[in-house]
Amino acid sequence: MLIVTSDDIPGHRIDAVFGEVMGLTVRARDIGGQVMAGFRSIGGGELPEMTRMLYESRQEVMARMVKEAEQRGANAIVAMRFDNSQLGTTWTEVCAYGTAVFAIPLPEGEPGATGQSVFLTTPDADKKLP
Repeated sequence: MLIVTSDDIPGHRIDAVFGEVMGLTVRARDIGGQVMAGFRSIGGGELPEMTRMLYESRQEVMARMVKEAEQRGANAIVAMRFDNSQLGTTWTEVCAYGTAVFAIPLPEGEPGATGQSVFLTTPDADKKLP
């Protein structure tokens, strides 16, 4: 699934729009991580327990958003954003959202085609990009 933060995808034509899709999670910090983060915050610096929790949360909400987009028949998501907020003193809400679309790569010679879109329209498109 192609996911971009822009409103369009260079080298692609958006053929259908399926609407907003999102993934959401609310996480509670475990007591051990919270205690360790509290000690670390005294001296300043990164809080690896919190970083790990937020990273895992973002991965989870992205997967949920992609699943919803695929269920609608989309092959891409445009205008993707993350949002998060604090709920109470120990809960964190993380949300990913965007617009599910069906994007068609433009072939060589078509106005707006890019190297990536041309590659995706060739018979070798199932191979990795160079």
